[in-house]
Amino acid sequence: MPKDITPSVAAPSSELESAAPQRLAAIDLGSNSFHLLVANYQNERLQVVARLGEKVQLAAGLDEDGKLNEAAMQRALDCLGRFAPFLSDIESANLRIVGTNALRDAHNSQAFIERAEAQLGHSIEIIAGREEARLIYLGAAHALAENGRRLIVDIGGGSTEFIIGEEFEPKALESLRMGCITFSSRFFPDGELSEKRMRRAELAALSELAHIQRPYLRLGWEDPVGSSGTIKAAASVLLAYGDTPSEGVITRSGLKKLRERLIKCKHLDKVELDGLKPDRARVFPAGIAILNAIFEAFDLSQMRFADGALREGVLYDMAGRNSAEDTRSRSLEALQRIYDVDSRQADNVADTALRLFKQVQDVWSLTHEHRYYLEWASYVHEIGLAISHSQFHRHGAYLLEHSDLAGFSRPEQHQLAFLVRAHRRKFPLKEWQALPKAQQAHSAKLAQLLRLAVLLNHSRPESAPPLPSISADEQNLTLILPASEEPTLFSTDIEQELVYLQGAGLTLNVIQES
Repeated sequence: MPKDITPSVAAPSSELESAAPQRLAAIDLGSNSFHLLVANYQNERLQVVARLGEKVQLAAGLDEDGKLNEAAMQRALDCLGRFAPFLSDIESANLRIVGTNALRDAHNSQAFIERAEAQLGHSIEIIAGREEARLIYLGAAHALAENGRRLIVDIGGGSTEFIIGEEFEPKALESLRMGCITFSSRFFPDGELSEKRMRRAELAALSELAHIQRPYLRLGWEDPVGSSGTIKAAASVLLAYGDTPSEGVITRSGLKKLRERLIKCKHLDKVELDGLKPDRARVFPAGIAILNAIFEAFDLSQMRFADGALREGVLYDMAGRNSAEDTRSRSLEALQRIYDVDSRQADNVADTALRLFKQVQDVWSLTHEHRYYLEWASYVHEIGLAISHSQFHRHGAYLLEHSDLAGFSRPEQHQLAFLVRAHRRKFPLKEWQALPKAQQAHSAKLAQLLRLAVLLNHSRPESAPPLPSISADEQNLTLILPASEEPTLFSTDIEQELVYLQGAGLTLNVIQES
């Protein structure tokens, strides 16, 4: 059984037993809206301090080449400028900013992210669709008092997430490429609303749903629940017209009447319904087309709206990070089991790497976060062996880069994949240079520590070996090896390591005692 790979040093955001509340903040950079949530976390509950949301419609700014235009980026930056004053007293470890479908799709998303990070002074993470679904479920599940198996649906601007889960554990996660903004552009490009166009949008949604329809119906649920803007707006309109048995409940018959009212509007610019906010009117018909398709595909009679979505899920997830509840650790433990990792060797490499880390942490200005990545990379550095011994470091990096790893954002997976790719043989300069510039220096140092830990455990000993004498300055590491007339496995490995590092412009000094 793999060893518990929860990081052994907890960050401020994991001090769950503290009497004082933690101030946490999340920004959700959605395809339609941006949302800011600031809350105090105490006794496993959130107390909202500030909640802001703006319709930015980032996805509407994607041109034919898949790039965000300047107008959309400026709308987004202006919105973030209004969010910024609410973040002044938030510790960096207690703030997460996550991007979703529009930033996943945009070919120039990195250009926007760099501008936004410079404005906010904090990193932005693009999360994968299934990770978005997991966080949505976590937020919605905390808002629901009832137990039992439930279906959670979240219609966004560029994607729609579907989750089946019980209590706080998702059983199925999916993110489909359909949203109220993308479907508006695709099926109502000139604003005309008609029965024919509405049905075409519904059929396109049904086509997307066909991929998950059978497995989801087979898994089943007791309680269909909707979250976020489209479903909240639909419930509000039905309540205003008396087409619902109770507040927050969407029925199939009520949805049919709502659909008819929308078609009678004949144009997106003329969509005016009681209970519907004007800033949602133009994208509302597309959202209702998707919702109709969901009711049809899953044969739903009703769905209820629940507060709690992505941003709440981000806060609850952040509160559990770097603790026994850290989803990232559980994901890597699952990888160890799936790929039958030699847990003793992984433990020994991790033990060695962390002892090396401790000796150079202050001189190299390494943080607790850097320690986590080094520890995690140590535990999974050999997963590529399940594919082939030849080039297994490349295979391992590919698996980490492209697997759905719950809890990890794309940048986090990219960083972890780099360390595994860099743990042996030639130092991967191309992959290193592809990392954000702010990460490059520390990533190279972490890779050197991991490489050294692997070499020290090359003979696959029963327990982690003692460390050689080590010293470091701001840039370089120096090993002092004991005098020996005969070459050893480690001294031979170090000779080759010097060649590899020199080829990458990195320095490792080795001094042989006389």
